[in-house]
Amino acid sequence: MYYSGLVRNFVLTLSKRHVSSSSGLGCGSTMLVTPLPSQFNQSMFNNVVASNKLIANYLRLGDMDSALQVFDKMTVKSTVTWNSILAGYAKNLGNFEVVRQVFDKIPEPNSVSYNIMLACYLNNFGIHRARAYFDVMPVKDTASWNTMISGYAQIGLMGEARMMFLAMPEKNTVSWSAMVSGYVACGDLDSAVECFYAATVKSVITWTAMITGYMKFGRVESAEKLFQEMSQKTLVTWNAMIAGYVDNSRAEDGLKLLKTMLETGAKPNAVSLTSVLLGCSNLSALQLGRQVHQLVCKSPLSSDTTAGTSLVSMYSKCGELKDASKLFVQIQRKDLVSWNAMISGYAQHGAGEKALELFDAMKNDGMKPDWITFVAVFLACNHAGFVDLGVQYFDAMIRDYGIEARPEHYACMVDLLGRRGRLSEAKDLIKSMPFKPHPAIFGTLLGACRIHKNLDLAEFAAKNLLALDPSSATGYVQLANIYAAQNRWEHVARIRRSMKDNNVVKTPGYSWIEIKSVVHEFRSSDRLHPELVSIHKKLNELEKKMKMAGYIPDLEFALHDVEEELKEQLLLWHSEKLAIAFGHLKVPLGVPIRVFKNLRVCGDCHTAIKYISAIEGREIIVRDTTRFHHFKDGSCSCSDYCVEDVYGYDGDDELQWLIESEKVIDFSCGHLSAC
Repeated sequence: MYYSGLVRNFVLTLSKRHVSSSSGLGCGSTMLVTPLPSQFNQSMFNNVVASNKLIANYLRLGDMDSALQVFDKMTVKSTVTWNSILAGYAKNLGNFEVVRQVFDKIPEPNSVSYNIMLACYLNNFGIHRARAYFDVMPVKDTASWNTMISGYAQIGLMGEARMMFLAMPEKNTVSWSAMVSGYVACGDLDSAVECFYAATVKSVITWTAMITGYMKFGRVESAEKLFQEMSQKTLVTWNAMIAGYVDNSRAEDGLKLLKTMLETGAKPNAVSLTSVLLGCSNLSALQLGRQVHQLVCKSPLSSDTTAGTSLVSMYSKCGELKDASKLFVQIQRKDLVSWNAMISGYAQHGAGEKALELFDAMKNDGMKPDWITFVAVFLACNHAGFVDLGVQYFDAMIRDYGIEARPEHYACMVDLLGRRGRLSEAKDLIKSMPFKPHPAIFGTLLGACRIHKNLDLAEFAAKNLLALDPSSATGYVQLANIYAAQNRWEHVARIRRSMKDNNVVKTPGYSWIEIKSVVHEFRSSDRLHPELVSIHKKLNELEKKMKMAGYIPDLEFALHDVEEELKEQLLLWHSEKLAIAFGHLKVPLGVPIRVFKNLRVCGDCHTAIKYISAIEGREIIVRDTTRFHHFKDGSCSCSDYCVEDVYGYDGDDELQWLIESEKVIDFSCGHLSAC
């Protein structure tokens, strides 16, 4: 068992009645008061220490009314008593006047009293009003200075925080932790490191803040070194390391660390499992995700909303939409993140109608959508081809919900219009944007121009894209692809020279498949996989069957000025086809073949996979950059709406790899080699 025992809950069930407050605090409010248990006689309220403990316990349970009843019955009240009530009121924003009235009645306020008021000023009015109060406080201690330092650090005013830090007479671990955390949050890693190593006292919080900083800036080895040096680690420390690994694309290390954490006896919380499940999603490691799910089921987190939502997201991103849907239904207290995760899941899998139905159900449940919800809604409309409905939702988002359109929304809308050939409308939408377009906006338009072979608008999009981001491979490669599709090879050569001159290198496309918890990665025309001979043999068999069934290779997606036979071979060796052939060799019959790709599936691969699913009688699920394609019985869940990629596909890698490197095919050995 990963967990031994359960957290004991202390629950008080008390009847409640409305009475008018007579606490003597002069607040004049009507409160919901809980009668005190009958065994508490008046003699107990004569004991200040016992009464103070009782008040503290009630406040810990969030029962302010019962705390006030004890306060009213006390014959003698100490400053500790008053401070407890003061802190109870100060917990809730908007109670400032009540807090001030209570403070004014304290016979002998001490530093704790003033610190509660200082925090109340900070939380209700901000750092400047808090500073004004701090300056006139007759009593200050280290906690007072720390409150101000933390206040400045939380809003990024590290210059002011540093001046307070240097001026304070005595520093403790909270002081150093606040400074290190502040520098990390505002992106000043050098100052955070300097402060950390200058600290005369360090707590676990200080160490954890520095680990978080190193991970944030990609210095994983430095974070690992600190982690190993720590003599004491809290759950927050473990979580910082796990999340750091995932954020730095080292999800496998994050999963290994979770296992180590469990072996030490530490119990993960929702944050731990959320990070690990994100790692499983990034790796598309379904089997590992299922193991984490089992862990959740055996823990008190089985009913936790955050953990449940993370599982929904993991299953969706790993291609198991049915499991995601079942888990979503089981979440008892769905928050906005839960709804967004499931709507996005349906959208990514091409179930646009289900996504929009769930969106309506969310609104009927009284949940107000946010900007992330509408990104999912626009994706659902895009993947389902609901152009006009998407435009209506875009207008409603601004008009009815008061949500300002963000770059993500515009990118979705440009893609939605562009893929339907409404390129002029997409261009007009870009021009109407109230802010400078993000490069991705023009990249999206460029992809649509490629689909509809609009060279003039493509050149406009590419020009603007490269003006915003001269190092973007997207602009060069996509425009080169459009030229290549029209056999304008002199323009392709010109773009190739520009890429070389500007040192532009495109991130290569690749696909991967998980077999028995081992991830196998393939690149276009892969030469490294140990079972490549068997894979090529299987691919050749599939190609013969496909051609007999009517498949004709779409040579438009082999974008090179070479013979057709060579073009067909290049198409056959696209990374997703290699992964699918390997899946046929390794995945048992009746089990879907799941392939994941860092780019979108090209049109020829999309057609070929449909043929393969029909010929072999296999369900094939392919996840690309934005969605899932479910291939079964010769058809795809996207209804052939979403093919080609605004950021290129494997053919683009060949454009760089084959033409720039001047490599050729050596058919005698069945793989690519350099002359």
